[in-house]
Amino acid sequence: MSEVQDIVVIGGGVNGCGVARDAAGRGLKVLLCERGDLACATSSASTKLIHGGLRYLEHYAFHLVSHALAERETLWKIAPHIIWPMRFVLPHRAGLRPAWLLRLGLFLYDHIGGRRLLPATRTLRLDRDPVGGPLREVSRIGFEYSDCWVQDARLVVLNARDAAARGATILTRTKFVSARPEGALWLVELEDVETGVRLNVTTRAIVNAAGPWVAEALGHVSDARKSAGVRLVQGSHVVVKKLYDHDRCYFFQNPDGRIFFAIPYEEDFTLIGTTDQDYQGDPAKAHASEAEIEYLCSAASSYFKQKVARENVVWTYSGVRPLYDDGASAAKDATRDYVLTYQGGPGQPALLNVFGGKITTYRRLAEDALAKLTSALPEVGRNAGWTATAALPGGDFFTLGAVGLAAELLREYPILDARRARRLVKHYGAEARRWLGADLGRDFGGDLTEAEVGFLMDFEYARTAQDVVWRRTKSGLRMSAAQIAALEAWMRERRG
Repeated sequence: MSEVQDIVVIGGGVNGCGVARDAAGRGLKVLLCERGDLACATSSASTKLIHGGLRYLEHYAFHLVSHALAERETLWKIAPHIIWPMRFVLPHRAGLRPAWLLRLGLFLYDHIGGRRLLPATRTLRLDRDPVGGPLREVSRIGFEYSDCWVQDARLVVLNARDAAARGATILTRTKFVSARPEGALWLVELEDVETGVRLNVTTRAIVNAAGPWVAEALGHVSDARKSAGVRLVQGSHVVVKKLYDHDRCYFFQNPDGRIFFAIPYEEDFTLIGTTDQDYQGDPAKAHASEAEIEYLCSAASSYFKQKVARENVVWTYSGVRPLYDDGASAAKDATRDYVLTYQGGPGQPALLNVFGGKITTYRRLAEDALAKLTSALPEVGRNAGWTATAALPGGDFFTLGAVGLAAELLREYPILDARRARRLVKHYGAEARRWLGADLGRDFGGDLTEAEVGFLMDFEYARTAQDVVWRRTKSGLRMSAAQIAALEAWMRERRG
């Protein structure tokens, strides 16, 4: 590639794709490389919340919580198809955090983040309110507050797609090999992991957003100064058949001081998580251990009348968070804020490393990252802040709302039923019309058809069945191994 890039971004997670989108929208030449699929690691293994992080107030992380809370409504407005409000019920439990402390924390939560559209906190009598029905008699008082839900992997893909639409080059299945300075530029070597073909790229700046592999990538950059440390923390989740019928989420306290969520998931399931434990080894091999599964099942059983046993688990997933190593003694206490380290000077190429961060603050992280590159790329100041108002692909229907859009799709496409219309809105928004038609082609199971999968392959970088059934959609929850194998064979044939 002979053209000099302004920025090469390493890593196709939410932070890398967010930086690529923001930079491309400012007119910069951007190339992003990801050695696997987009969102194939940490960014698809979150608890899928756009939230301030109520528990971080205990650690006096007011700056982090305030920034994250301010982002909730911003992100909801630009992506109302994949982000939507949810109400969370926090029961008070005798012997744990006192009720007055919970109410104080929620008062701060309501007021330090510029909340405008989301409803405020209210107090519940769980022995009278229907949301107390599924629970054991462990709590009489509870509090209901607002946060938002996100289709995390789709958030990443849509940022990558919008970056590409604005001129960025997105290379998946492309590994970062090395970088060395040549005057005021970096010479970057990349490798196609499927063919082994290598590619040389020159760039004025590198943004290392490799997530759990940030330190590994830094080790392949010549003349890079040793930077801050990264602490790898594993978080695992379990999915079970739904434990209750209403649409509220639960935020539970555990006697060991940890918290966990129980969240309605994909209409028929309940998502329970997360754990927090230090991780050693290859982040790509992280999986929910039997001890973690038992911990989550036992914790949920202590609150729900319906026992949650190991045999009730239909799916598990686990991710490794690349947190900034602030020296906290316990993984659950380590900071979730991001840290950006910069290297460069007059006549030198720039290097920016991204440590930590939350999916909620990815957009602000991208803005801060580009601000740090101003001395190396003076033109980065153009059009700053544009991502706060520009809708992600399919998200330009905020005033209509998801319910209104689903109703429109039902009227326009008689082949749909209400359930499928809701799913399509929550995945594609207004873009569902791009592939809906009279003939959707073969039905692979799990509500997937040829028309949808073809769209994902042509426009959303999907190459394998795993990309489709666990990241672009969650259809794998309703598909057999044989159905997924048949989908893989069809996709392989279509790729040629």
